[in-house]
Amino acid sequence: MALDNQPFAALCVPREVVHYQSDGVTVDSQMQLPAETPVALVYNGISHSVMMCSAADLDDFAVGFSLSEGIIDKLSDIHDLEVVPGCNGLEVQVTLANRCVARLNERKRSMAGRTGCGICGSERLEQVIRPLPAVANSQTLSIELIEQALEQLRPLQLLGQATGATHAAVHLDGAGNITAIREDIGRHIALDKLVGHLLRSGRRDGAILVTSRASFEMVQKCASTGIEILLAISAATELAVQCAESVGMTLVGFCRPGRAEIYTGRERIRL
Repeated sequence: MALDNQPFAALCVPREVVHYQSDGVTVDSQMQLPAETPVALVYNGISHSVMMCSAADLDDFAVGFSLSEGIIDKLSDIHDLEVVPGCNGLEVQVTLANRCVARLNERKRSMAGRTGCGICGSERLEQVIRPLPAVANSQTLSIELIEQALEQLRPLQLLGQATGATHAAVHLDGAGNITAIREDIGRHIALDKLVGHLLRSGRRDGAILVTSRASFEMVQKCASTGIEILLAISAATELAVQCAESVGMTLVGFCRPGRAEIYTGRERIRL
């Protein structure tokens, strides 16, 4: 199993802290804190949004964000992509096909500094909850394999173990093996990075597992790449369940040892 290495020098910052213990003793110690880097997404020379995120896998992030936000329909809509130093941060400069630029100009989004919210700056409700085609019905996964993946997950969350302050999104193949993991301070950004990786590798099999709750936007992000099964460590929102039903996706929350809540698409989960 090949997993992507994270450049920790750019992702963690050591900081002196005072550690309080239950017996009342305080100890000076050092912690690793996750670094927040301003990352600007620039499409055809025009800045679209600036987000605070972990400065790793930014190619995947730009591809996944572009797809899940409806800016592109397929990978070939991106003609070029380059990560360059910007003012106090990084720029991801993306060259789009002309028809995608026209679509982007129509939407006129203006989002700044988000780490968790996916709708900041949307001018119309239909830009937030947009229609998506139904996903296929070709995948199944057993509860046993979900629990197996949960056991494998924590040792692979390298940034999370170092800082205790990040989210992860992982891809499981049909046998329950973790094939890829992306981490970030923002749960939506971690998922965008994974969606970008899957689009670039051409994978639509298996399932996605996220170490967070499942919001409607996370369902939309998975549906945009054709993923049929979304697993979440925490609960799903009501709108997420509605969105999953509308596209025929399987949505499972509270995925923990000995527990799983199947909200939609139970036919894909083998008990």
